[in-house]
Amino acid sequence: MLNKSANSVRGPATRVAGFADLGQWIASAAGRKPDLVALDDGARTLTYAAFNERANRAANALIARGVRAGDRIALLAENRFEYLELAVAAARTGAILCALNWRFTSSELVHCVRLTDPILLFVSPRYASIAIEAEIARLDIVYFGDAYESLIASMAVSAPTHVVEPEDGFIILYTSGTTGAAKAALISHRAEFSRLILSQLDAALAPGDHFVAWAPFFHMVALEHALHVLAVGGTVQVVDGADIERIVRLAETVPQWWLVLLPGMLDRVVELMRVRGRAPMPIKIVGALADLVSPALVADTSRVFNARYWNTFGSTETGMLPFAGTRFAIGERPSLLAKAANSMHLFKLVDAEGLEVVQGEPGEVAVRGLTVFSGYWNSEEINEQDFRGGWFHMGDVFVARADGLYDYVDRVKYLIKTGAENVYPAEIERVLLSDPRVLEAVVVRRPDARWGEVPVALVCCQVPIPPAELHALCRARLPGYKQPKDIRFVASQDDFPRSTSGKIQRQALEQWVR
Repeated sequence: MLNKSANSVRGPATRVAGFADLGQWIASAAGRKPDLVALDDGARTLTYAAFNERANRAANALIARGVRAGDRIALLAENRFEYLELAVAAARTGAILCALNWRFTSSELVHCVRLTDPILLFVSPRYASIAIEAEIARLDIVYFGDAYESLIASMAVSAPTHVVEPEDGFIILYTSGTTGAAKAALISHRAEFSRLILSQLDAALAPGDHFVAWAPFFHMVALEHALHVLAVGGTVQVVDGADIERIVRLAETVPQWWLVLLPGMLDRVVELMRVRGRAPMPIKIVGALADLVSPALVADTSRVFNARYWNTFGSTETGMLPFAGTRFAIGERPSLLAKAANSMHLFKLVDAEGLEVVQGEPGEVAVRGLTVFSGYWNSEEINEQDFRGGWFHMGDVFVARADGLYDYVDRVKYLIKTGAENVYPAEIERVLLSDPRVLEAVVVRRPDARWGEVPVALVCCQVPIPPAELHALCRARLPGYKQPKDIRFVASQDDFPRSTSGKIQRQALEQWVR
């Protein structure tokens, strides 16, 4: 009997049959339920049949403008139907969609465009002036509105015949660049399809589910999960940013899969739900980033929405990474934020030399699996460092517990070195957030003549709190070197500088405490 390797029988036809990208799955959903609403922005709707037809026209328009497989197309726009149309069009042509961050400065946008070198740029009228200011309008550019509609109207409604391979690039998302120039994370079709499976496997995404996409589409949590919902035949409620009124209205009228709520807007949504006093429709899971939210607000959120709070930990580079497997019960005020492992990842906790740490010792997460991205575009040195040993090193520190759960510690790159001791800000923040009057707490480093660096806390409270009370809380729960040497109060959560994911930009806050 001949012993043939897999490569000896895997020709072009078998490769095509062995994989289906998200664009094909969305076409399949359109074939099954053409009249089902795919997109709804509150003013208009698109059925699956109409959305699929427009995505095909957009794909053929890309080809007509000279876009070929592997070429990059860039988008600079708010959340709108065309964004998702072009994401699907990219999948059907083999192009790579570059989701430009409109919150970036002009110089940052120029850097992102030069880094990925797109051949075609789509811009909404809202950001036309930004494109001109950043001098990126010299690219071949199409404006959403009459120009875009005219472009796709004359195109064929049939899908292009191009078939993507699993490792072909699909989407580029840009990091926030808080520690340097933004990086361009390339997500392959293999990774995106695997993330879809993970959404179904570990987060209970099912056909017919609704998803409120209010976070910017240049961010994973919005674009990626909107595509997942479309791939299973659900409905995406497209919202133009953190429109609190509409988010609450949708919670009252539309059953949902996952209602994403982030720090900085979470308390306002909860308060409006309370004021209106209406019961929400069924929601499977609510919330995100419990490490950045006070336990009291976690409990209030789950109670108001009658849904379990998702103790997430996500990454553009890995999707909903290894430690997002826990939910808090309705009304639970968590005393611990320990996380369970997800499916579909291998991981280990390692020290600076790449050796696995023992249980109870902090270690950086190194991960391997189908959802992992394909590296940073045109960043060979960074990729060599971050993918050392065949594992992607996250830059996040966890501790393995005896009960099989994992405690998040902090980022590797943000340590406070006070004397000879390492202090992770999250350890202090958790203590401060245990006071129900504290809405948000952020700890940063401040230079110190004696210790080199010391921790300083910035706190936003519901009601005024005497600093002595918070200092006493820290003394009771933390060793001396971890106690904040100063506690300063911030009037509003809106005053904290944030990345696009809602995470605090600590480097900016360091300037406040010097």
